[in-house]
Amino acid sequence: MPGFGLPGRPRGGGPNGRVPPWRYLMFALVIALGGIYAVPNLFPPDFAVQISADNSEATVSDELLGELVQGLEGEGIPVIGTELADQGGLIRVSDANDQLRAGAILQERLNPPGVERQFVVAFNLASTTPDWLKGIGAQPMTLGLDLKGGAHFVLQVDMDGAVAKRLGDELQKIKDMLREERIRYHSTDDAVQGNTLAVSFATPQLRDRAVAVIEDEFRPPDYVLESDEAGGRPRFVITVQDAKLREIEDSAIEQNLTGLRNRINQLGVAEPVVQRLGRARIGIDLPGVQDSAEAKRKIDKIANLEFRLEAAVNDRASEIEQWPYEDRVVKLNKRNILTGDHVVHAAQDRDQETGGPAVIIKLDSRGGEMMHEATAPNVGRRMAVIFIEHKPIVTTGIVDGERVDTHSSRAEKRVISLATIQEPLPYRFQITGLKVDEARELAFLLRAGALAAPMYIVEERTVGASLGEENIERGMTAVAIGFGLVLVFMLAYYKVFGLIANVALTLNLVILVAVMSVLQATLTLPGIAGIVLTVGMAVDANVLIFSRIREELKSRPPAQAIQAGYDRAFLTILDANVTTLFVALILLTIGSGPLAGFAITLSIGIVTSMFTAIFGSRLLVHLVYGRPRIEQVWI
Repeated sequence: MPGFGLPGRPRGGGPNGRVPPWRYLMFALVIALGGIYAVPNLFPPDFAVQISADNSEATVSDELLGELVQGLEGEGIPVIGTELADQGGLIRVSDANDQLRAGAILQERLNPPGVERQFVVAFNLASTTPDWLKGIGAQPMTLGLDLKGGAHFVLQVDMDGAVAKRLGDELQKIKDMLREERIRYHSTDDAVQGNTLAVSFATPQLRDRAVAVIEDEFRPPDYVLESDEAGGRPRFVITVQDAKLREIEDSAIEQNLTGLRNRINQLGVAEPVVQRLGRARIGIDLPGVQDSAEAKRKIDKIANLEFRLEAAVNDRASEIEQWPYEDRVVKLNKRNILTGDHVVHAAQDRDQETGGPAVIIKLDSRGGEMMHEATAPNVGRRMAVIFIEHKPIVTTGIVDGERVDTHSSRAEKRVISLATIQEPLPYRFQITGLKVDEARELAFLLRAGALAAPMYIVEERTVGASLGEENIERGMTAVAIGFGLVLVFMLAYYKVFGLIANVALTLNLVILVAVMSVLQATLTLPGIAGIVLTVGMAVDANVLIFSRIREELKSRPPAQAIQAGYDRAFLTILDANVTTLFVALILLTIGSGPLAGFAITLSIGIVTSMFTAIFGSRLLVHLVYGRPRIEQVWI
């Protein structure tokens, strides 16, 4: 049989039509590496409970793990093993039921009711891959939400709320600028309406002076500044343009994404996915989460803080608000010193003087400056901390005879602390006057970062472990049945060549699994469908080659017919696979979730099938029918 070069390249082999040995060595090396990096998928993970310290002086040690293991075994829960890592410890159990029971027991043991939380107890899946495979970077494929089980949420971001919050900040900045210039203005609660904000004045002259002060900050193309009159008062109106609105919305989405990722990271979830969906939605996948109630509560919880001074005697009535606090009414200045947006870290602690719950607050540099500037001249005056919680509201109505749920959110504010400023506050201070649960919750939310806009859950799905196992079983059954039928057909129809094609097809699946494991690509149920399609495309290439060889055998001797069959079928196979690869890459680029899972396996499968169906099978054919004077072939 004449020699050949790279796949589809006619000739170019060694003397007398021999294939250079390096090609066999390269093929053998690829198969060996593929086998090694595919092996970790034969080691299923153990169910485990992960324990980590939660912002306290407590640590996870071998002694602690030993005590916990004794307690679990005393409750009739067999422990497979333990593992100590940088992020904490793992306790391995035999099945999902033992995992749930162990989690509840450890939660009660490590975090008794009424005591601040010292440890985070989370469910996980612990790897059983041998250390020697881990040493060379061999890891099993990552299973997606539909196979591993877990929770899926879709959150709607309240873009109107994001714009209103941003315009409220801009309004406060305008008021600060006018105060510095000693320009009196008329303040109203409805100053912000949609994408506009308006400020009224007593006379047109004051309005014109105000416009001159702010026009450099609010100019086109982001803003349009206009002067008019309303209710007999001269005023100016600032309208935010569409491009600026889109920028505000994008900024809100990005800040919310960051805050959600921080929250989820603190839940101890392995391989979470937090991504933007369209213009105003965020999708969250939490694989391995069997109890989604805690995750949902953390995700759906939106809170912030406002720091305000108590009203002074000389404050104008328009700048004062009345708030209930401890069965009485206190008067606070409307102006915020700062908000929780400037908090970079928060930790639950205890007050050194009273022993009660407290939250240690650390501000960023700008927040520290603002706090010091506000408290330095007001020592002896009281400062209030306002806790703001956005609660989701679902209103059910009938539209065109169908039940429709309308989602919104309501901000509930309450004063949680009112204390006298003893000294100018730096960038680090503490908040007291909280209950234990309130302190824990507040520390968690502030530590995760403030959200730029309210959100509410519009879609929620829980995928149990049994459903994941069923998906895996059915998917693998589909692959096995399809693979088996293809093997039988190829062997019966193409005989020896069919056997060679079957070997190449098997090696293709091994390499495909190895590549996905090395890339840590996530395998989903649509991804399994992509593997099934890959099997069909891989055998399709061999069918084209073998059909061409049969045609060539009518007019050529076997050696030349085999050579011509591979050479002439190559371009057809290449065109078909490259076209499909382009479609798969487009799906991978613009798609997400199921589409991305399908596109990943299909893209990798196309490349590996080209390698095994053309290059690999040709080498195997040469081993069997590589003699130059072969007279008969079984095809």
